[in-house]
Amino acid sequence: MGDSATKTVEEERETEVLYKLEDRPPFYETVVLSIQHMLAMFVSIVTPPLIIAGAAGLDPLETGYFVSMALIISGVTTFIQVKRIGPLGSGLLVVEGTSFTFVPMAIVAANVGGLPLVLGMALVTSPVEMILSRFLAQTRKIFPPLVSGTVVMLIGFGLIEAAITDIGGGAGASDFGNIQNLSIALFVLIIIIIANVYGKGIIKAAAVAIGLMAGYLVAIPLGMVDFTPILEAGWITVPVPFKYGLSFNWKLIIPWILAYIITTIETIGDQTAIAEVSGEPIEGEVHEERLKRGVLWDGVGSALAAVFNTLPNTSFSQNTGVIQLSKIASRVVGYGVAIILILLGIFPKIGALVSVMPAPVLGGATIALFGMVAMAGMKIAVKGGIDDRKMFILALSLALGLGVSYRPDIVNRLPEWLAVIFSSNITVGALTAFILNLIMPEQKKEKNEYKA
Repeated sequence: MGDSATKTVEEERETEVLYKLEDRPPFYETVVLSIQHMLAMFVSIVTPPLIIAGAAGLDPLETGYFVSMALIISGVTTFIQVKRIGPLGSGLLVVEGTSFTFVPMAIVAANVGGLPLVLGMALVTSPVEMILSRFLAQTRKIFPPLVSGTVVMLIGFGLIEAAITDIGGGAGASDFGNIQNLSIALFVLIIIIIANVYGKGIIKAAAVAIGLMAGYLVAIPLGMVDFTPILEAGWITVPVPFKYGLSFNWKLIIPWILAYIITTIETIGDQTAIAEVSGEPIEGEVHEERLKRGVLWDGVGSALAAVFNTLPNTSFSQNTGVIQLSKIASRVVGYGVAIILILLGIFPKIGALVSVMPAPVLGGATIALFGMVAMAGMKIAVKGGIDDRKMFILALSLALGLGVSYRPDIVNRLPEWLAVIFSSNITVGALTAFILNLIMPEQKKEKNEYKA
């Protein structure tokens, strides 16, 4: 009975997937699908470097280079994740890109020590994910969905401040909050809503990118775009290791460690989902080995990203939706995505074009993105239903984490090293959720449970 049921599931999966992992779609389909994957993730790749470039005070040309390196490294990490080289890479159609998870702690590092501190913190803490790749079962047990989801929610809520600042015109803008800035941001948001609600296929998948492009085009005749950096940018980006140097501050280390833990858990979920929609096994030795290789490459790829002057990388959840939509799981498409990303990064004028995007246009898109990050965290936290225990842990963790955000001066009288650690809303919320989850007993499922 069990064998026949398993067989039926496998047969259903095979009929659902048009091109499986080892299949080779026709060239034109590969190109179209590769572009579709790129559009679904492009905004999520370029937004983190744009935010951190602003926090670090980079000029437009440096920002363009920072964005270009993010695209190139995303392409390189995607290629190896898909190809699988030795112990590195899952071998699935897993698309890699710049991770939003690291943005809050990178903003803090940029404010303290500029880009060298951001890159140094990312590099020094990247072995956390490499080590965790050897202990996936234990990691999932210690950091269950309730804890990891709480952290993701706090990350989303923390990022909303950056988005709303951009909507007003950006930090320090002389015209902050004027009607033009607010109107263009609202226009972008309306376009995203329309594309998301009424669009289908690639239109729905690329709703944020469509909103950004529409806002960008409207901003040009309003005089909001300075094309000088684009004209001054070179024609080829030359990757230079350690271009900005590295520095380190141990007082900032806990949020970075937490970020790599959360990234590990997210990667496990993403790669399992991709295996499932690809008609591949999602349990057993084959799947566990794929997860270990995939998570290991996430960590190594993030170290590579720091060496080549950009932010840590991780697997992208939105591309799972593209596979579900297209029914094409061939790794050849992954190669196509990697090549497109590398080509986009190699030509610096593309990075410059992104770097001069008006802050309100970016803010109109990221307010939606970051809200979705927070809601994704909520979905993770209440997975399997929510009971009184989960509700209490979630409520207290969010209250303390957000409380520190609202009144950061609450920690000013603590010893300096403690003040630095507990000034992070993510650290406070994560530690609260982690400790409460350990000390509060599980409730019986039949009592006080509400379905999420």
